[in-house]
Amino acid sequence: MTTSVSLQHFHYTIYICKMQVFFSYVLCAAAPAHNMYTDRSERDEVMTGRIIDISQEVFSCKVFPGDPKPSGTRLMSMDRGDVCNLTQLSMCAHNGTHVDAPYHFINHGRTIDRMGLEPFVGDCFVARHSGDVTADDARSIMEKAAAAGAAQRILIAGKAVVTAGAARVFAQDGIMLLGNESQTVGPEDSPKEVHLILLGSGAVLLEGIVLSHVEEGRYFLSAAPLDLGGCDGAPCRAYLIGGREQGT
Repeated sequence: MTTSVSLQHFHYTIYICKMQVFFSYVLCAAAPAHNMYTDRSERDEVMTGRIIDISQEVFSCKVFPGDPKPSGTRLMSMDRGDVCNLTQLSMCAHNGTHVDAPYHFINHGRTIDRMGLEPFVGDCFVARHSGDVTADDARSIMEKAAAAGAAQRILIAGKAVVTAGAARVFAQDGIMLLGNESQTVGPEDSPKEVHLILLGSGAVLLEGIVLSHVEEGRYFLSAAPLDLGGCDGAPCRAYLIGGREQGT
């Protein structure tokens, strides 16, 4: 009797599972597909996985005045009969394309290994600008980024200098990351105030990116830094996915 009841229960369970699968299929086929990209061309660009490199090559990269330049020493060479090629690197954490952690300007701020990866990976908005970025410019950028659904990570393309007023707007809007093409965010001769405003708000800075070939718009950003314990910043290999390169 127990065996008979168990078998009936087993067949009933199988029947229910089949019906659930059937109705799930019907509902999925009938329901309109939901996609975060409402524009077909934008969706297609992202789906094709276009990867746009926005990083500098390390040994030929730009260097902030006074910082040491990156260099490489060949410790082992197959041309010299060694079993492999082996290179030793020497560089500043802020050479080329890199990120700043709060500890860079805030003595008890978080170091790069305590930042997590979320600020560096996700949707971003690339805005083109030349000259000083004022508070009004920052508000305009944030409005466009919000309309594009990518207001947490802002990249500024062009020869732009973020002013303290703009930094306050970005900080008040709670952005996670601000990036620019210069080796520093803010005036090169007095970068401290802008850094304190942004880093003090919890944002991270992505400096030394290359956006001359990137059109304004929404992209997926990956700029994860090296996990350098206790450091104020770290190099990264930054790239974008989606959108269009200029001239394509």
